[in-house]
Amino acid sequence: MPNRDIIVIGGSSGATGPLKDILGRLPADLAAAVFVVLHIPAQGIGILSTVVNASARMPVVQAKNGMVIENGHIYLAAPDHHLLLLESHMMLGRGPRENMVRPAIDPLFRSAALHYGPRVIGVVLSGLLSDGAAGLTAIKQCGGVALVQDPADAIANEMPLRALESTTVDLCVPGVRIGDVLSDLVREEPGTRLPVPPEIRLEVEIAAGERIGSDSLAKIADPAPLTCPSCGGVLSALKMENPLRFRCQVGHGFTADVLAREQEGRVDEALRVALRIIEERAELVHRMAEDGRHSGRTAVAQMYDARAAEYREYADMVRRVVLHSLDPQAPKPES
Repeated sequence: MPNRDIIVIGGSSGATGPLKDILGRLPADLAAAVFVVLHIPAQGIGILSTVVNASARMPVVQAKNGMVIENGHIYLAAPDHHLLLLESHMMLGRGPRENMVRPAIDPLFRSAALHYGPRVIGVVLSGLLSDGAAGLTAIKQCGGVALVQDPADAIANEMPLRALESTTVDLCVPGVRIGDVLSDLVREEPGTRLPVPPEIRLEVEIAAGERIGSDSLAKIADPAPLTCPSCGGVLSALKMENPLRFRCQVGHGFTADVLAREQEGRVDEALRVALRIIEERAELVHRMAEDGRHSGRTAVAQMYDARAAEYREYADMVRRVVLHSLDPQAPKPES
């Protein structure tokens, strides 16, 4: 019988430390392959490779398209490509970004669940927002094992918390213990292979770069009155229960918290543009009032003075709203 021989690990802010602990505790003869996606800039992959090589007892390589999967190896996601697992080999997908990043954790987890089912062990480490939550759910749906770093142990606890909220996790342990737990789980026989939900296959195809049409999207999502922050297209709410997610017809994917963060930035920008326009309008009307006074048109000057005062009140109101948007804990602006 095969063992649990596919380990997929995802993390973001604060994940490098626990990743070093995990890989340092895995034996050199581990009967499994390890795949890692961390949210780092493209220029940071060299630093990550150095860190991982220094802590791991196994060979560490950057994943390449078509590379054959070998046990006892650690594979790092390549910059600007989704790392996808197929039968016996890897694929680097150029599909749309998910949660504003590529590589994203969810595509790796879904592809592992799709092709390896109960042989997969998924691990979510420290990080912001919720990448990895939907992918860990897919692993559980296909019979795999789900591990999460204890949020109390994580530098950034949002990703572990979102994963715990989204699915029934098998183990939640501090980062320093995960390596030993993985060594034990790898020696176990996998459970029963479960039917793969069709939406998992479709989302793996999207990450690979396959075209997504409105008919395909309609099978897994319902249109929502929201706009994609990446391309401006209409978003659809995915029908899966947890976590709440959206996709556009191009294929860009967002969990609700990532979408909210992107919208917040746009709202703040729009408010600042509105503030600038109102202040410019107030300045223009003030100058028009001064011009009226100089030319002896007292009534016109008074009318423009009143308008300038009104615009300044509007500007003060918008300024208070902008400050509140930057500091949600501040007192609400008066209407």
